[in-house]
Amino acid sequence: MIDYDRYDRIRAVQWQGNALFLLDQRRLPLEEIMLECRDAHAVAAAIANLTVRGAPAIGIAAAYGVVLAAKAHADADGRVASAAIGSELEALRASRPTAVNLFWALDRMQAVVEHEGNVAALEAAAIQIERDDLAANRCMGSLGAALIAPGSGVLTHCNTGSLATAGFGTALGVIRAGVAEGRIARVFHTETRPWLQGTRLTAWELLKDGIPAQLIADSAAAHLMSSGQVQWVVVGADRIAANGDTANKIGTLQLAVLARYFGLRLMVVAPWSTVDMRTTSGCDIHIELRDPEELLQYGSVRVAAAGVRAWNPVFDVTPQALIDAMVTERGVIEQPDATAMHRHLAAAKP
Repeated sequence: MIDYDRYDRIRAVQWQGNALFLLDQRRLPLEEIMLECRDAHAVAAAIANLTVRGAPAIGIAAAYGVVLAAKAHADADGRVASAAIGSELEALRASRPTAVNLFWALDRMQAVVEHEGNVAALEAAAIQIERDDLAANRCMGSLGAALIAPGSGVLTHCNTGSLATAGFGTALGVIRAGVAEGRIARVFHTETRPWLQGTRLTAWELLKDGIPAQLIADSAAAHLMSSGQVQWVVVGADRIAANGDTANKIGTLQLAVLARYFGLRLMVVAPWSTVDMRTTSGCDIHIELRDPEELLQYGSVRVAAAGVRAWNPVFDVTPQALIDAMVTERGVIEQPDATAMHRHLAAAKP
């Protein structure tokens, strides 16, 4: 049994009934500050400016944003019409374009508005989305860890832990479970430029859990893989297409290519809400471009010369042919492709 009191203690998204509190991930690890959001537009801004990040966490935060919108527009009986919160829904949908969990959660909440139309039902739905994500993460942790031979080393990219989810994490949940079960002997994680999610966030989570790990520069991945210290690359996802192509943090594609060259295996870990069966392939996934200034400065200090130009995509797409295993709460898909994805979907339907 996994000791969740040790390996699942961080909660980055906290609902308090009349406000949503978000652990400000821009300030970690030097400051642990909770940002209070009392309306949907504040939640949308927090998603856009990366106060809260990680596909599942974004979806959960957005769901609570809908609850805040409903509370602001409800009548004396707690009822609210979809049209009354239209601007808030639009703002939440526009906050980040790539992570499908955001749109999945908002679609689910909008259906509750249209079918039940009251604040209590919306709040219950948002709480259920959060609870389901935590349960899914714990399930995926065990499923993914079971694929890893005892004594293995793993490399992960970006942050896919409790900070990015309701708790425990997706890819980091697999690492937590693998360490707890004695399967994973060595943990490495990238710095993840330009926002340094690995340096600032993943390292902080692993320290909290007492899991020994080593940080590497993004550009050190090939050398690490060539050393024989790593057998698996374990990553999360922001959107998975119907054929298994996977959008994740920029840099994932190059890790996948390197892993195939050096004979490592690549595992993608994400809840089924990240799978978008309406998107045929990775070619159809919109890749978010952020402000080039994020590359031209370190923190708030500019480090590039005046006049330097930058291109700043924050996701890339890994073709399904480079993915060895995809883990969702519904099970493990070995060598995911369109046939396997549709078979997995059909098998999971009641």
